[in-house]
Amino acid sequence: MKKPIAIQGIKGSFHHEVAQRYFEDNSEVLECMSFDGTVDCLLKSETDVIVMALENSIAGSIIPNYALIDTHNLCIVGEYYLDIQHHLLVLGGQSISDITEVHSHPMALLQCKVFFKDFPHIKLVEAKDTAEVAQHISEKQLKGIAAIASKNAAELYGLQVLAESIQTIKHNETRFVIVKRHNEQSDTAEINKASLKFQLDHKRGSLATILNVLSDCKLNLTKIQSLPKIETPWKYAFFVDVTFDALKDYEKAMAIVGLMAENFKVLGEYKNARL
Repeated sequence: MKKPIAIQGIKGSFHHEVAQRYFEDNSEVLECMSFDGTVDCLLKSETDVIVMALENSIAGSIIPNYALIDTHNLCIVGEYYLDIQHHLLVLGGQSISDITEVHSHPMALLQCKVFFKDFPHIKLVEAKDTAEVAQHISEKQLKGIAAIASKNAAELYGLQVLAESIQTIKHNETRFVIVKRHNEQSDTAEINKASLKFQLDHKRGSLATILNVLSDCKLNLTKIQSLPKIETPWKYAFFVDVTFDALKDYEKAMAIVGLMAENFKVLGEYKNARL
């Protein structure tokens, strides 16, 4: 029996939308209210795959999710970029002047903050999930309260879109990764991107040396993110994404970096969704 796909949030959330688009079927989803919860479902084998947001073009990296993948030795097997459009959703028959509170995920509130400067009477309230707020408004028939969520959530929970695309920056993308317990990629011909993690000594030029190796081996650096090592003050782990045209170039670079860096780990090898 096929297991459901674990997502952070509920049906109608952006994670749900990615699951539908990436897997191109009507797979059942396992709704989790936190990223830790999705990972727990994977570790307990309640699911074989999870969808996890990793970075946003406006708000930047979701650093704790890098740590979750690393700490539990999980594997990134794919990625998906979703255009995030935030809409103001309410029960039908209301205007903006009727709304006293807007509830949504902190990230959504942050991305739409400028829109609400014109409506000082509205209080912004943080919630766990965008779609969950829409569901709650619908089920409880709450008037005077709005949600910031997707059009999918509006359709799923029968809400009216009071204002469209209210995010400050109209081109707003989130990169999601598809995560499993192990790498099951057998077709190496599809692989042209990898996510890596390593540590370096706190010495002059140590990071530059690694980056030069990647460049010399014809790898393109698309992402670099540092994360402090809590148990070792002023020492950092680096999370890096690279793309490449030839697998042999990538394999050569990995052989060299593996010798030069501490605690080197490949977090995933997969197909670049940008191509």
